Amino acid sequence: MPDSHTPLSPPSSPPSTDRLERSIFIAAPRSRVWQALTTAETFGQWFGVALQVQRFAPGRYVRGNITIAGYEHVMFDALVDSVEPETRFAYRWHPYAVDAQHDYSAEPRTLVSFTLQDEGAGTRLTVVESGFDGVPPERRLAALHANTGGWEEQLLNIQRHVAPGA
Repeated sequence: MPDSHTPLSPPSSPPSTDRLERSIFIAAPRSRVWQALTTAETFGQWFGVALQVQRFAPGRYVRGNITIAGYEHVMFDALVDSVEPETRFAYRWHPYAVDAQHDYSAEPRTLVSFTLQDEGAGTRLTVVESGFDGVPPERRLAALHANTGGWEEQLLNIQRHVAPGA
């Protein structure tokens, strides 16, 4: 649980079954946060994935094994949606696709969108994941719950990666 010094912002809208939103202040310039988001090797370091691609580009599939303990069996499989320099990076994936025995390929993907805004002497990074209402009902709430906590952790991970002393 973040302490009172952690600049995570609560959701800006009421709870939804279709989308989640989290935001964090990072004491670093937008260009540095952007580099951590969109350089595949750096993304892999803070996200915990060994990606098999060197750069993100719209329409490109990005895959790699998760490197987080207990999730090494999970394949990160995303389709890059957009790369708008230093403003927005988005991809589509199957949320909470952690069961190695389940074929997720027929399920719709959610859209994960990162936006960056200058804020004071740093950057406000916001992640919105939408499209949960398209996830099969038997998986929807578990995926929404898991990814809500997951994005809170991942935002802290990128914050520690980009501004370790902040």
